Amino acid sequence: MTPEELEQISESEHEAQGKFAHRVNVCVAAGCLSCQSQSVKDALDKDITRRGWEGRCQTKGVGCMGLCAEGPLVSTDNGTMYKGVTAADAPEILDSVESSPIERLLCPTDVPFFQRQKKIVLENSGIIDAERIEDYIGSLGYGALIKVLTEMTPPEVIQEVVKSGLRGRGGAGYPTGLKWSTVAKAAGPAKFIICNADEGDPGAFMDRSVLESDPHRVLEGMLIAAYAVGASEGFIYVRAEYPLAIKRLRTAIRQAERMGLLGTSICGTRFSFRIDLRLGAGAFVCGEETALIASVEGKRGTPRPRPPYPAQEGLFGEPTLINNVETFANISPIIRNGGDWYAKIGTEKSKGTKVFALAGRVQNTGLVEVPMGVTLREIVFEIGGGIPEGRKFKAVQTGGPSGGCLPAELLDMPVDYESLARAGSIMGSGGMIVMDESSCMVDVAKYFMDFCMTESCGKCVPCRVGTYQMHRLLESITQLEGTPKDVALLTELCDLLKNTSLCGLGQSAPNPVISTMRSFADEYKAHVEERRCPAGVCGNHRNSEEPA
Repeated sequence: MTPEELEQISESEHEAQGKFAHRVNVCVAAGCLSCQSQSVKDALDKDITRRGWEGRCQTKGVGCMGLCAEGPLVSTDNGTMYKGVTAADAPEILDSVESSPIERLLCPTDVPFFQRQKKIVLENSGIIDAERIEDYIGSLGYGALIKVLTEMTPPEVIQEVVKSGLRGRGGAGYPTGLKWSTVAKAAGPAKFIICNADEGDPGAFMDRSVLESDPHRVLEGMLIAAYAVGASEGFIYVRAEYPLAIKRLRTAIRQAERMGLLGTSICGTRFSFRIDLRLGAGAFVCGEETALIASVEGKRGTPRPRPPYPAQEGLFGEPTLINNVETFANISPIIRNGGDWYAKIGTEKSKGTKVFALAGRVQNTGLVEVPMGVTLREIVFEIGGGIPEGRKFKAVQTGGPSGGCLPAELLDMPVDYESLARAGSIMGSGGMIVMDESSCMVDVAKYFMDFCMTESCGKCVPCRVGTYQMHRLLESITQLEGTPKDVALLTELCDLLKNTSLCGLGQSAPNPVISTMRSFADEYKAHVEERRCPAGVCGNHRNSEEPA
């Protein structure tokens, strides 16, 4: 594959798609597929054949369009989007491409949900066919890889990533360029790249969506990283619960190998790189770097003390670069447009955009990508459309089980790494669960503690025993049988786990408890002193206004 050949493929793809007078895109990501979007596409294809429009109108199965709450979603080339589409709507949709839109199905795109987003990671989602490498190449795909192999040295590639200010999107926010530099400088007979796609946070589906919608983008990011640090082999560690993402990744790897973009002597250079998949068995702890490495090696997925860090001694004892899906998905546009371009987006210390999975009690559940620094209020009430059924906002959980619950007083806080840390939460991988007045925050803390207790690998005592004891105390409190002493002991255990656990799972497990005890202390007090649940969720499930 040469730059000229890549350009020729791109031109051929544009020419082939340009022959169609009309195009209808159907979302075939997991969310819309669960709402029978495949039957919608099949019905469109069937009606096109019936009309004899095979050379006139093209249907394309594309990735996530974002507004998952309104699926199945269908868009046309005139900028119209339809929501809640069924197979029976196919003839009417085809009629509309040459007439006026269908009012009853219309999904407005001039609303904050779409207008307030800035798509970098998701720029191809909902536009390209994830199972056709030609479509990806036609959208500037693999151009960044060709650029680094033919025009840039490995240090120059790393320098662009450093200039961009990109930080790891897996949760900790470690500077990506610094991590790449460390691996590049590390000595070893072999180096490895690992893409962490073990997305285990409840309510999170960012990585899954990227892999289902634009898998070649992740492969290209891994290839560029491998060239920059001197690696020749890579692994994508993906959850076995993501069958569609796995299928499309395997297809993408085969296509890239067939075109000479993966394998030996890529683009006629000395650079060689291959990628294999490794399927995770659902252990949340394997999202931690050292536990993930152990699992890839075929061992039990448990963390180990650090140092040494994976950058010096990782997979099979060799220097290893680990980034998550979203981090790798940012690399190609950074190389194409330059690190300075990316650094202009976001805040002073949190550059670029962040993909969030909006879930819970919010009108517009789905996938959004916004610049770092937007406020929680903008995300929940403008982009998210606010709380349904006229209920009041109560809290938003960011960062999954490792994050915190942020109350209404913090709605005007900018969403960036530093602000979230000061508020007692974390960015995490990007899950964002909105809660309204019907949620009991003590019960929410118990839910996340139950998750952490179940997912603890059991290797260290603070996490293994501490999460169990904390869950036991929270269970007692939610049964309206707790005492003020239980709350005091809960506080002590939070401090113990945070400061003595071996890995991030145990260290961050107390976050939901700490944040709810701080912001919703009155609810804990009501449970242990007044023996009632203000939200009417706990104990005998009576409404708080009812007499005990």
